[in-house]
Amino acid sequence: MTIRHVVMWKLASEGGQERAAQAAEVARRLNALEGVVPQLRAISAGANSLYVGENWDVVLVADVDTPEDLEAYQVHPAHQEAAAYIRSVVESRVAVDFEV
Repeated sequence: MTIRHVVMWKLASEGGQERAAQAAEVARRLNALEGVVPQLRAISAGANSLYVGENWDVVLVADVDTPEDLEAYQVHPAHQEAAAYIRSVVESRVAVDFEV
């Protein structure tokens, strides 16, 4: 079984340049988890580039083998560090976890 973890964030910043910089930083921090968190089979994060203002600002797609691996990823210190930054700039978050 593979669990796909998909998360999207809307950032709190009203300023276009600041929002773009924060979105890029969120994506950079998440992509930096590749090879650091052993439970991750794949990870890809990116800042929105089209329909700014309508679309969400940042997306994460990560694959793990089991629900337990997802939990281990979420509590991993490197993920916790990235998550702390994300929480500091985010207005709202949505997530879906599904089997692929």
